[in-house]
Amino acid sequence: MSSRVCGRVLQRLQTAGSPPAASWSRIRAGSWGCCRVQTGTRSEPRRGLSGSGRSTMNVFNRDMKKRQKNWAATLQDGNQYDYLRDEVGGRVADRVYDIARTFPLALDVGAGKSHIAEHLSKDVVERLFLTDVSQETLKRRRQSEIPTQCVQADEEFLPFKENTFDLVLSSLSLHWINDLPGALRQIHQVLKPDGVFIGAMVGGETLYELRCSLQLAETEREGGFSPHVSPYTAVTDLGNLLGRAGFNMLTVDVDDVQVHYPGITEVMTDLQGMGESNCAWNRKSLLHRDTILAAAAIYNEMYGNEDGSIPATFEILYLIGWKPHESQAKPAKRGSATASFGDLSKINRPSPRET
Repeated sequence: MSSRVCGRVLQRLQTAGSPPAASWSRIRAGSWGCCRVQTGTRSEPRRGLSGSGRSTMNVFNRDMKKRQKNWAATLQDGNQYDYLRDEVGGRVADRVYDIARTFPLALDVGAGKSHIAEHLSKDVVERLFLTDVSQETLKRRRQSEIPTQCVQADEEFLPFKENTFDLVLSSLSLHWINDLPGALRQIHQVLKPDGVFIGAMVGGETLYELRCSLQLAETEREGGFSPHVSPYTAVTDLGNLLGRAGFNMLTVDVDDVQVHYPGITEVMTDLQGMGESNCAWNRKSLLHRDTILAAAAIYNEMYGNEDGSIPATFEILYLIGWKPHESQAKPAKRGSATASFGDLSKINRPSPRET
């Protein structure tokens, strides 16, 4: 978006005035179709810093993330913010059903309210351990037919012995981990040989509309911008990270989920209600009112739909990796092939005798 267009959008906003702080109506299209009305305001969680990171990679304030998730779990209407986790949890469960076996013992890392287990049956997973950094979130876990046990634990420090679980799951929690390679190595360690890890995490293109709008507005109004959307892992890095952690037979695929909102305020409100507010150490704790209004206008101008709603894109990365075992299929040795790719072009050609 050029500076001339950006300036025209901001000028239009100034002449139109600010929108009233009235009730907002949520509109979601397609499979996300539902409607809710939110009235009034809600206080934001505290954004102070506490402690220092224990990992070499120290991008996120893990204590802040724990407080955010505890705060979101105590909301009386907190279930209305679970739509994304419910959807992704169901898609992770579908990948479990694709494996034709029963898992005697499974682990859900960063389980939250157990958004995966409610889609599974005890015929597939016989026992399940749930871990999360937030005790309040675990208290509000969903009911399922699988016998479960909750353990409050940081995803970066799993308190389990080596070769314990037949299956490890994770949905929408790994993107807040400072040392992702170390966390994947721990998951590999607690898996039994021939065990499988199935996870989903947020990718690098998530909320690009919000990120771009805030950066343009802040540059225009304040002469520079700060990171308001957390950094995410690129899909091109995941295969390498899984391989370095010791997994084989890797599968990585991408799924874009787009949700439609009335405005930028609803996008940020729902992220807060999900416990997905930014917790990076270099974040800017406050946004000026003028910057938010400018970002709202830019968002509508660049990405707005004809019906007045705006889209928010969540790039979901699904990853599957197996812990090596001698019974697994292995690739043939280099040079052991008995046919050449060069012969493929001769398959449909008639032989000399036929001519």
